[in-house]
Amino acid sequence: MSKPAKGSISYNVNNKIATIEFYHPKGNSLPGELLRKLADTITKAGEDASVNVIVLCSKGDGAFCAGASFEELLAISNIEEGKNFFMGFAHVLNAMRTCPKMIIARIHGKTVGGGIGIAAAADYTFAHTSASVKLSELALGIGPFVVGPAVGRRIGVAAFSTLSLDARTWYTAEWARQKGLFNKLLATTEELDEAVHKLATELAASNPEAMKELKDIMWQGTGHWHATLEQRAEISGRLVLSDFTREFIEEFKKKD
Repeated sequence: MSKPAKGSISYNVNNKIATIEFYHPKGNSLPGELLRKLADTITKAGEDASVNVIVLCSKGDGAFCAGASFEELLAISNIEEGKNFFMGFAHVLNAMRTCPKMIIARIHGKTVGGGIGIAAAADYTFAHTSASVKLSELALGIGPFVVGPAVGRRIGVAAFSTLSLDARTWYTAEWARQKGLFNKLLATTEELDEAVHKLATELAASNPEAMKELKDIMWQGTGHWHATLEQRAEISGRLVLSDFTREFIEEFKKKD
């Protein structure tokens, strides 16, 4: 597989708050290498004794996350490569799920595909009022298989079906808030940052043991996700090789 342009992951700790920021020049999309670094960094924060709470965000003022890297999807040449790519999303979701620290997501802009999975897997999600969402996988000829358990758990089957089947429509941040994907909306970036900082500071001062126990309860019944997400990654890895998907991505890139 050819490698797309690299992004970055930053990790900073201040006053018991770990801030993890991801970046990619293509709309904060997530190639496989970046996904694995993100999963490893979340695990690192969970093991860091100086950290009580995690803030997960992306860089810039454009999209929060454009989802999968189209360049990398086109470079996939066999099922194993396809499964390996989608396992990157599985690793991130499992890292968030099993992390003993509460994770706050800061969603500053439009969010697609895997980015919705990240918003759903956070324990509390703040978003800007412009942060519309789209679960576009079915339009690509695959489906939201790997992120499905996280998104469905967060917003329920009916809303998940709406996003999954109406895969070309942007849904507003207010719709996402009403369905439970976002916990709170803020009208300006300043208000968003203030709200994130306020809750993060409060949680950083809370009892870490109590938060760990609460998180275990919040995620009860998800112990099967390691096996489930691997099965879903295999389905996506097979479908991404279809002529339908390759033709769709090629046409999309011509318009980009």
